[in-house]
Amino acid sequence: MLLARRLGQNYAFVVVAVIFACLLVSAGSRGAPGVLILPLEEAFGWSRAHISLGAAVGIFLYGLVGPFAVALMDRFGLRRTLIGALALLSAAMLLSTQMSAPWHFMLTVGVMAGLASGCMAVVLGAFVTNRWFARHRGLAMGVLTSATATGTLIFVPGMAALSSIDWRYVVLAVAVAPALLIPLVYFFVPERPASVGLRRYGATEDDAEPSLPPEGPLAAALGVLGRAVRTRVFWYLFATFFICGFTTNGLVGTHLIALCGDNGIPEVQAAGLLAAMGVFDLIGTTLSGWLTDRYDPRKLLFVYYGLRGLSLIYLPFSSFSFYELSVFAVFYGLDWIATVPPTLRLTNEAFGDRAGPLVFGWIVAGHQVGAASAAFLAGYLRSVQGDYLMAFVIAGATGIMAAVIALMIRPRAAAVAA
Repeated sequence: MLLARRLGQNYAFVVVAVIFACLLVSAGSRGAPGVLILPLEEAFGWSRAHISLGAAVGIFLYGLVGPFAVALMDRFGLRRTLIGALALLSAAMLLSTQMSAPWHFMLTVGVMAGLASGCMAVVLGAFVTNRWFARHRGLAMGVLTSATATGTLIFVPGMAALSSIDWRYVVLAVAVAPALLIPLVYFFVPERPASVGLRRYGATEDDAEPSLPPEGPLAAALGVLGRAVRTRVFWYLFATFFICGFTTNGLVGTHLIALCGDNGIPEVQAAGLLAAMGVFDLIGTTLSGWLTDRYDPRKLLFVYYGLRGLSLIYLPFSSFSFYELSVFAVFYGLDWIATVPPTLRLTNEAFGDRAGPLVFGWIVAGHQVGAASAAFLAGYLRSVQGDYLMAFVIAGATGIMAAVIALMIRPRAAAVAA
């Protein structure tokens, strides 16, 4: 590649830019169910519990496929896996334009889109960061993680505006975006630095690129899990990331627009609130990556989870005025997924650069199990109780629990034991 030879090790940032776009589109697809709750209720008369179940299935698969996607990328190639995922996501959203029953929604937006977007989840950022960067990993991971917020920033307000015309325009827009990325991945994402005669960014000549054992994807993913579950640090990280998912995309990402609708706030305005949170999360997550390179990640997680828990408990008791929602958007937005860079660093410290991305994939699976639980629980509680109060109070309490658990993590001790 001429561009790679011209840029040298700086070509790693070109790869980051393309992967950022993939993560951005993946985030946009996962934001679609939250936008579609009210339009589908109106168009088909489906219950909020049924729609929430479909959203929960998508979120669950989005996390579950992560560790297997990492193994697929290592075995069959990053580029092939990404192109296949983008094509599947586009096909799933295109098929969803024809849905007329709740199980159609679950199959397309839930199962198919969940599997596809799971190959373009946080674990993709971890895989690319470890493969292309020897230095400044926290910063690179912070930038890639912020793509989730930026996806919300770009897609959700536009999807909300489209849904006011016809809900089908929402899924059509999400179908077109991944199809446009396929040529970019094909031409600008090499399999590894060595494929274009480079080393990882900041690497020296004797710095070997981490790779997985020469096993099949299933054996590699399950083998690493079998070793990780015997360490205490894995369960601490899994528990905190379960709560991370429970308190972010599962609850707020899926139900915030509906919550605002219950309080008389129009859908487009509520989507603007999510967009504002996306702006501040872009800042907060990138800053978190910078801080992770310099400070104790456990203390960072303590602060992040504690503040998040307090903000979630506060929201349902607010007046939902412009001022109070703006304060919540700034406060919560800065903290949305700032937990990812310190969690990845702790995972790499405990399990090493070689197995770290796969272990992190399983930890992210915990994140999505938590998110799926919150997506369904909040919808169920809203159907039974008529409001979201209990769902947000429970989520806030778990955030405070995660802050305490974060201080108990001892990655270096786990590495020695392993």
